[in-house]
Amino acid sequence: MTTKKINRRGFLRTSTMIGMGTAMGLTGFPLMTHSQTRQSAILGGKRSFSGTWPGWPVIGTPEEQELLKVLHSGKWCRLGSPTAPRFEGEFSRMTGSGHALATSSGTTALLTMLGALDIGPGDEVILPPYTFIATYNVIVHNYALPIFVDTDIESFQIDAAKIESAITDNTRVLMPVHIGGSPYNVDEVMKIAGKYNLPVVEDACQAHFAEWKGKCVGNFGLGGAFSFQASKNLNSGEGGAIITNDEAFHRKCYSFHHQGQGSDSASLEPGTGTRGSNLRLTEFQAAILLAQMTRIPEQIKKRSENAAYLTELLSQIPGITPAKLYPGVTRSAYHLYMFRYNKEAFAGMDRSKFVNALNAEGIPCSTGYTSLPQDPYIRNLAKNKHYLKIYGEKRMKQWLEQISCPVNDKLCGEALWFTQTMLLGNKSDMEMIAEAIRKISRDAKAINNL
Repeated sequence: MTTKKINRRGFLRTSTMIGMGTAMGLTGFPLMTHSQTRQSAILGGKRSFSGTWPGWPVIGTPEEQELLKVLHSGKWCRLGSPTAPRFEGEFSRMTGSGHALATSSGTTALLTMLGALDIGPGDEVILPPYTFIATYNVIVHNYALPIFVDTDIESFQIDAAKIESAITDNTRVLMPVHIGGSPYNVDEVMKIAGKYNLPVVEDACQAHFAEWKGKCVGNFGLGGAFSFQASKNLNSGEGGAIITNDEAFHRKCYSFHHQGQGSDSASLEPGTGTRGSNLRLTEFQAAILLAQMTRIPEQIKKRSENAAYLTELLSQIPGITPAKLYPGVTRSAYHLYMFRYNKEAFAGMDRSKFVNALNAEGIPCSTGYTSLPQDPYIRNLAKNKHYLKIYGEKRMKQWLEQISCPVNDKLCGEALWFTQTMLLGNKSDMEMIAEAIRKISRDAKAINNL
């Protein structure tokens, strides 16, 4: 038996490398060494994450107290009652906006703004293809024509450089989306809007308290819409709000969402304008929101810290590309943590197999949106009898060709999400996500052969 001699210099070099790896934690040497000794869970190994992710919503005494106030007051409708106006005042203060208006959902917040702008047949509204279907639905609800502008694949946001070429004489509104809670390129969008004198309606339904250059989104266009649906960072089950710094627009929105009536009470007389609806928030929802907002600062801090750390970890893994934030973004809401998956870096493993392997590790992951311009729900608009009557068969065939978004199609084949609740965990949870992906990367060939 022979023993290999290690001189003093070699010993010191080896000891230093080990020490540096330990200090670096999961982003350095020990992570790779540790993961090499463990098999992926989908191959029979131990799960990377065996705990439980934070639940949602967070509920406690503040919610109980606010709800009981409304219950015992006997005033459950916002008309003439104090709770919804109190929420509007607080939401306006926290977003730094001049006015806030509570609505029954994020969808009806958008619908209200388009109604206040009198959008209708013959009008065109520009929107991104990477968004929830509600952004599209509010346009076609008014029999306007939705014009998709392709995606910037690196940010998941609307490609502002492609908006101008989509503008026609019939364009009435730009309706970009701060998707996933991260601001789109606000400066570029507003520059184009100013050049063509077009109002911007910001779909900020996922972007509560996100900031562009230190200012909350929703404050840059004519108005911004927010959603308080159950999955959102600010949650009342259902609900929404509009913020605006234009007093006249605020009055029009209030009138539209309250049957065309301007006062904070019910009237037997018709209101002003020519159309409206009942899109009001209830006092109970407003009460929950007031309580939930007391938790917002701490939750924002936690999500931001965890997202930054997770981005640092995932950026080191070949084939994983976190969504880019534009230089003007001073805060993302991180309603979604979005990233792209390159299967070639994982031995050609399909994204669906990667997701299954990640789920087996205890890491829930979603493939996100499908490409709207390719979906039958969208494309069948060209056959809709009302649209054919308004626009004609030739225009609707042209529209089908016009809405092609090849970059978005590519993104929808690569995109992956983690939800906002996962970012409310601990720093070690972020490390476990990275460890799980490294394990899958190492075992990619074996997993691909399952």
